[in-house]
Amino acid sequence: MLQITDVTRRFGGARVVDGVSFSVPAGSITGLIGPNGAGKTTVFNLIAGSLLPSSGRIVLNGVDIAHEPAHRRFARGLGRTFQIPRPFPAMTVLENVLVAAPGQRGERPFANWFAPAAVAREERRNAERAREIIEFVTLGRLAGNPASTLSGGQRKLLELARVLMAAPQLVLLDEPGAGVNPTLLETIIDRIRTLNARGITFLVVEHNMDMIARLCSLVHVMAAGRMLASGPPAEVIRDARVVQAYLGGSV
Repeated sequence: MLQITDVTRRFGGARVVDGVSFSVPAGSITGLIGPNGAGKTTVFNLIAGSLLPSSGRIVLNGVDIAHEPAHRRFARGLGRTFQIPRPFPAMTVLENVLVAAPGQRGERPFANWFAPAAVAREERRNAERAREIIEFVTLGRLAGNPASTLSGGQRKLLELARVLMAAPQLVLLDEPGAGVNPTLLETIIDRIRTLNARGITFLVVEHNMDMIARLCSLVHVMAAGRMLASGPPAEVIRDARVVQAYLGGSV
């Protein structure tokens, strides 16, 4: 589904991402790991479109999207969450999810004047779908609460709900387990597995190696802006290069 080929990103004279190549098979949950400063977040931003590569190709479903803006990639079915969730704090959980509905008729300049009934029908359908998604991520009882009242783990679930509202094919998850209590972490893992079983592909950046081992069939390891190793989690964590770069030299 996603193929990264020889991607480089320079900031001034520094190569933060240096000739990185890897793939994300359709239907997989693929991990991207590495020590702090490895370049993982920059790669995520290059895939999502908030940064453009200095060189290289980023191919999604056969189309090179390397220089497309983020909204075009979003329209192609590429969604992402953030390590630090970014809800609209004064809006309710339901309103936050509704914002992510793509192609809303009511956003067009004259639709509310000339087709108010059609706008209203679409808004009812979107609200119904948003409530179903909110229930799925276990936030149903909080649908009417302001997002500012949610815990850190609940905000991660809200991020996932907003992405799902756009019906993505591929979701980039940026540290979904960071700062989450064990109970909610189990919920997040379960929801990711369920969505994957429904056909959604995931690329996950995560420092929690237990979570990566439980979720991912394929793991790519970065260090110092380059790819270091790829393979099943059990093999990767025994790789001597990974032990030295990522685990500090000890198993």
